[in-house]
Amino acid sequence: MNTDFYRNDMTHFDPFSVTHFDKPRLDTRIRLGKMNMTRYLLIILIMVCSTSQINAQSSIWFPKELNIQPFTANFLEPKAGFLFNTSDDKIRLDIGTSQDILHLNNQNNIFSFGADLFTFTRLRSENDFHFPVETIDYLFGLNSSFRKIFENYEVGIRFRFSHISAHLVDGRFDKATNQWREGRLPLVYSREFLELFPFIRFKDLRFYAGLTYIFHSSPKYVKKGIYQLGFDYFATQFSFSSITPFVAYDFKLNGNEKYVGNNFINFGLKIGQFNKKGFSIYYSYISGMSVHGEYLGVKENYSSIGFNLDL
Repeated sequence: MNTDFYRNDMTHFDPFSVTHFDKPRLDTRIRLGKMNMTRYLLIILIMVCSTSQINAQSSIWFPKELNIQPFTANFLEPKAGFLFNTSDDKIRLDIGTSQDILHLNNQNNIFSFGADLFTFTRLRSENDFHFPVETIDYLFGLNSSFRKIFENYEVGIRFRFSHISAHLVDGRFDKATNQWREGRLPLVYSREFLELFPFIRFKDLRFYAGLTYIFHSSPKYVKKGIYQLGFDYFATQFSFSSITPFVAYDFKLNGNEKYVGNNFINFGLKIGQFNKKGFSIYYSYISGMSVHGEYLGVKENYSSIGFNLDL
C-alpha cells in the first residue's frame, strides 16, 4: 500500500480528541445536529405527501427492491460486507442500506422516493481476533429516482441530497505513547451535497455519469464539484446456477486545491439475479485520494478481496 501522509497543524485539531474536551462546544454541536435532523425530517414528510398525490396507475409503499440498483464500482453506494487488503493489515467494514419508501408506476415509467444510511469503517487486524477501529464515515440522506423501460433498453436518473461526516476512532490512538498514530490528529470533516446520476442500460450492460455539487463542507477548501463516469457489466451469457461473473469501473475527479483522478475497479461473481438482491465475492482495486474523510489529502492505492450482501 502506497500511502503519502501529511501532518495536520493545530488549527485543524478536533476538540473531541481523547486529549482535549470542550463541553460548551459539544453542547452547541448537539443542538445544531438536532436542528438539522428536524429539517431533514420535515423535508421527508413534505416530499412523501406531495409525491403520493402524483397521478399513477399504481403505487407501492416500501417495495422489496430498489428502483435503481446500486452502481457497482461507485464508492458511495449501500453495501454490507468486508474488504480485506491484500498488501497490509487494513480491513474495510461497510454497513449500509438504501430503502425505497414509495414507488409510483405509470406503464413503463417508475418514480421512487427513499432514504440512505451508510457507514464505511477502516479497521486494523491484530492478533487474537482484535480489530481496532481507526476511522469511520457516516452518510445519511434522501434520494429520488426515475426509470423508463423500453423494449431493448432502459434509461433513468437518480438524485440524492446527503450529509457525510468522518471521525477518527480510538484504534488510531497509541495508548503506549499517548499520541495519535503517524502524528495524524483528528480533523473536523463533513460535507453536504446534491448528486445526479443519469444512466442507460442495454440488457446487462449499464453506463452512467455522475455530477455532485458540494454546497457546504468543512474544511472549506474542498472542491465543490465531483465528476464521474463508469459502467457495470454482468455477463449473463456465462451464468451458471444463479452465479454471474461481473466487471465494473468508476472514474472520479475530485480534490482539494486541485483535482485528482481516482480509479475504482471491481470484478468477481454474484450469486442471485444480477439486477436483484444477492451476494458478491470480488476483487477490488482503488487508486487516488483516500475514500475516508479523516484521511483528507492522503493518496492511496491498494487491492482488496471483498464479500458483500447486495441490495
